[in-house]
Amino acid sequence: MRLDGGRESENIEDRRGRRPGGPIMIGGGLGSLILIIIVIVLGGDPRPLLQNMANNAQQQQNAAPVGDDEAAIPQDEHSQKLKRFVSVVLADTEDVWTDVFAEQNRQYPPPKLVLFTGQVQSACGFASAASGPFYCPEDQKVYIDLAFYDELQSRFGAPGDFAQAYVIAHEIGHHVQNQLGILQKVHALKGRVSEAEYNEASVRLELQADYLAGMWAFHAQKMRDILEPGDLEEALHAANAIGDDTLQKQARGHVVPDSFTHGTAAQRARWFRKGFQSGKLRDGDTFKPDYEDL
Repeated sequence: MRLDGGRESENIEDRRGRRPGGPIMIGGGLGSLILIIIVIVLGGDPRPLLQNMANNAQQQQNAAPVGDDEAAIPQDEHSQKLKRFVSVVLADTEDVWTDVFAEQNRQYPPPKLVLFTGQVQSACGFASAASGPFYCPEDQKVYIDLAFYDELQSRFGAPGDFAQAYVIAHEIGHHVQNQLGILQKVHALKGRVSEAEYNEASVRLELQADYLAGMWAFHAQKMRDILEPGDLEEALHAANAIGDDTLQKQARGHVVPDSFTHGTAAQRARWFRKGFQSGKLRDGDTFKPDYEDL
């Protein structure tokens, strides 16, 4: 993938190595509460215990990196190289979608991309790295722990820089859906339809994000000739590796189609390829075909 000389996005928020923000929790939860009750029942004064808990919590708060502490951000060469890569890919999505939206007489508001380590607090709630990269429509930010790229290679067997770019482009696809009002319509179905019906809507949403990722690749190639031999195969392999059927076979030994939320390996690869071949928004309507034809 040719990204040398590409501009870096200014919409990167680096929270790596920092503790997620949130209220200070005094003491150790339920165990501490029971201890306080025992002290009161026995006629003791709980105030020294409460003060000690508060002091301990404050020490933990002060010890944890938070805010704009640059010392908390990993400075090793590999981490910085990955950050630059993500920043250039993000900038490329900004250029592509700004042009595509302009053709529709719309303005594209670029999202922020948050880098985090282990766990993070978003406007959509608390999340851990185990949940993988995600987009939060409430704050219009994409979140990713860069360790996911190591997992993409080691666990899913999907190495390569274009596979990594596909992951970002897919999440940006959700931001595009948010701007077009598609994301809100699907989320509004929750609780109003059966779980199986909502899962089907979720699959359509995810496959459309795959299409939009392929559409980004189409325009990026046209604008800057970014692809090298094997790049497209890397993205298709990554799409295959994270299909619902592939993941369920790994975890359970069998698949449960009604529980699919992202689409099968074949579907994900097919819609990414379709986006790459078309490059047009009008061809990415995953809500129109019968579910069995996706």
